[in-house]
Amino acid sequence: MNRNFVLTVLLVLLTSTIFAQPEKNKNYKNFDRRWIHFGFMLGANMANFKAIPVNDAYASYNLKSLETKRQPGGQVGIVGTLKLGHPTIRLRFVPTLSFQERAVRYYFTNPDPSKTTDLFVEERVNSTNLDFPLMLQFRTLRINNFAAYVLVGGQYSYDLQSQEDANQSLIDPFVKIRAHDFQGQVGGGLEWFAQFFKFGFEVKFSQSFSSSFIQDKTPVSLPIDRLYNKVLWFSLIFEG
Repeated sequence: MNRNFVLTVLLVLLTSTIFAQPEKNKNYKNFDRRWIHFGFMLGANMANFKAIPVNDAYASYNLKSLETKRQPGGQVGIVGTLKLGHPTIRLRFVPTLSFQERAVRYYFTNPDPSKTTDLFVEERVNSTNLDFPLMLQFRTLRINNFAAYVLVGGQYSYDLQSQEDANQSLIDPFVKIRAHDFQGQVGGGLEWFAQFFKFGFEVKFSQSFSSSFIQDKTPVSLPIDRLYNKVLWFSLIFEG
């Protein structure tokens, strides 16, 4: 099932629950009157690749399957939100430090005809990123002390841990990815207004516009044509 469809259904269900509540006194009434707000974000992520092997991977390298597996990570960021004339439309900028890990799995035909199992190789790619997402936020009107919103935008990421300029070792090769990456993002969230601050829970999905893979002719890179970064983000956001 499409991940974006699932997020949309969950957001609709949660919004319906909020709107069904009876009218109550509103907390933090001045929030929507201010043009700009600041806060912080803490969260977790699940990072992965969209992997595409070369066309002749089996004939040339005996590669039967190229798979990826998402791995957990975390992030922390500073939140800045600007109201764009109407309380329900805002521009959000969240400079973030994120820690990500992805796994690439290779299944090769075993050269030993007496063996029935495939040869398995796994390469892990770690990243420490500076992320700069710029998002348009479309929020519902407040119902009591709750609101829901959707996000759409893009992000520039710089991988502080990238080894794109490192010298390779054929004895112990590794998968190289580029330090610079541009991604599209979509997401949504729920907000709860306390007396002096606003608390939110947010889910986002991002994917690279172009491949971040670097082909350097090592045994682990030759079967790969392209790798696209994919990340599912879960965040707790506090704004005052």
